[in-house]
Amino acid sequence: MQIKLYLDEDVQTAVAEALREKGFDVIATEEVNRKSSPDDEQLKYAIQAERTIVSYNRGHYARLHYEYQCQQQNHLGIIVSTQFSIETTVNCLIKLMSKYSAEEMINRLEYLSSWRKK
Repeated sequence: MQIKLYLDEDVQTAVAEALREKGFDVIATEEVNRKSSPDDEQLKYAIQAERTIVSYNRGHYARLHYEYQCQQQNHLGIIVSTQFSIETTVNCLIKLMSKYSAEEMINRLEYLSSWRKK
């Protein structure tokens, strides 16, 4: 099954729009009225919505990933990144989503910067 993305509020909504134009299933935080929710609640929402979360908040989401692992809780994938241009972000996400299925993203933490070279 193809990865469905949930973009945290620090990721530009234009990323969601560009990915949708290419046929991907993507929603952004502001589109579901979840702006200003704490990161742990954003991750819980992504899990409930059966989506992989994408954020530029690398430190917080990496910590949440490790907390989930220590507590033996599952998430549907976390993708973190420094802030790139919209085009670079979209291209890297497409590469990642072309490589992994939704099932392969379960409990995976991916750094988007590693997809710039692939």
